[in-house]
Amino acid sequence: MKRILLFLLLCIITSASVSYLVTDRMIDKSISKSDINSNIENSQQKSVESLAIINPNAVSFSDAAEMAVKTVVYVKVVKRAQNTRSVSVLDLLFGFVNTPKDQVGMGSGVIISSDGYIVTNNHVISGANEIEVTLENNKTYIATLVGTDSATDIALLKINAENLPSIILGDSDSLRLGEWVLAIGSPYDLRSTITAGIVSAKGRVFPNYDGKFKVESFIQTDAAVNPGNSGGALVNTQGKLVGINTSIVSLTGSYSGYSFAVPVNIVKKITDDFRNYGEVRRAMLGISMYDISDAIMKQLNLSTMEGAYIAEVQQGGVAQKAGIKEGDIIIEINLVKVKNSADVQEQISKLHPGEQAIITVVRNLKQKEIIVYL
Repeated sequence: MKRILLFLLLCIITSASVSYLVTDRMIDKSISKSDINSNIENSQQKSVESLAIINPNAVSFSDAAEMAVKTVVYVKVVKRAQNTRSVSVLDLLFGFVNTPKDQVGMGSGVIISSDGYIVTNNHVISGANEIEVTLENNKTYIATLVGTDSATDIALLKINAENLPSIILGDSDSLRLGEWVLAIGSPYDLRSTITAGIVSAKGRVFPNYDGKFKVESFIQTDAAVNPGNSGGALVNTQGKLVGINTSIVSLTGSYSGYSFAVPVNIVKKITDDFRNYGEVRRAMLGISMYDISDAIMKQLNLSTMEGAYIAEVQQGGVAQKAGIKEGDIIIEINLVKVKNSADVQEQISKLHPGEQAIITVVRNLKQKEIIVYL
């Protein structure tokens, strides 16, 4: 009897406990439902925001490569040999006549419009008598030279074709150090080769030993580039063109970790000029400038400064007419910050004669904006 009473008492206690637990859980659930939904929404929003911050408009390397590779072409250049040696009768009799051989070169190019305009390097097609272009689908065309600019090492070709795949032009000004990029071209005749690297530096220049006018503000990358890559595409992870691969620094002639590309914003201006005017129309400031050095900062009593120091102003030039003076430091052009003289060259090279630019300078430790009519 005692056992039965004890069992019944235990059942009553257990039933009450279960009822309490279930009721407690139900109350918790009803209270937290809206909070849970809110938390889920907040978490999703934070995830989206985090993704946007880390990689806006994210596209995979494969997507970028597949989009861009169809627009990169193989460029074959033929330079006809010329026999400058006179042939004598004895040469003909004894078979001493050596027929000179044509020189054949190779490089890459990028289709920038569906009607057949292709950008490449000036040094790829320099001296060519015949230029042959092979598309990614192996169709071959004879190309005509629209224009060439040795100062930027850019040339524009045209083939007689329509509805071609063309690359989307990006913005090289927005490139960031450490950003991933892909190089596409035909190194050593290995067509449609794709390599990857990062943006190692911007605004690189080379020593100018021949004294010829040059506009240099190269993008430096560690994407593998070799002979045959010249004129090929440097693209970002959205598959947009950000530069034209131009050169490498190497003691062996092969890739050693340093490759350079002409920024696409310079390429845009040069190719637009060729298409619209048949020549490059280049604005000039009329100044001589240097990068900011420790000596200049010490002379001006500055702790830190980025920009281009104006060493000389050309008499009668647009800079002098606008009021720019020797000793001014250019820090912005059209609200785009410039860190050195290469950046100044790059920004000015985008403009045409007759256009105006806002030049921001530092003079006597004060910032001043000057409107220049180029």
